[in-house]
Amino acid sequence: MTGPKKRPEKHSENATRGTTFTPRFDIWEGEQELTLLGDLPGVDPADLDVQFENRLLTIRGEVKRQASPDSYLLSEYEVGDFQRSFTIGEKIDASGITAEMKDGVLTLHLPKSEEAKPRRIKVQAG
Repeated sequence: MTGPKKRPEKHSENATRGTTFTPRFDIWEGEQELTLLGDLPGVDPADLDVQFENRLLTIRGEVKRQASPDSYLLSEYEVGDFQRSFTIGEKIDASGITAEMKDGVLTLHLPKSEEAKPRRIKVQAG
């Protein structure tokens, strides 16, 4: 028989926090941009950190409990820290990236740079 379980220690703000779960994302490509939709119910936009550097898009955040753990009859909702990273193969205009959160869904727009956008090449008769 084992002894009582220890509660995890709280990390200082400068310490690296472990990932508790991995949120789901959809990604699709249009002619002008890449779009990502992330399922993040219960996440406050102030608790999100989105970074794009060297073709790596990283989304970090935290989902906090909505009530005291003692008051739950059933708890299936994911809480805690999360992180998701994607390597982006397209050339992206990093200065034009936008993010918005609505109804628990994070939408990221990553506009393609002009050189990555498709262009039509006219064929000359010769």
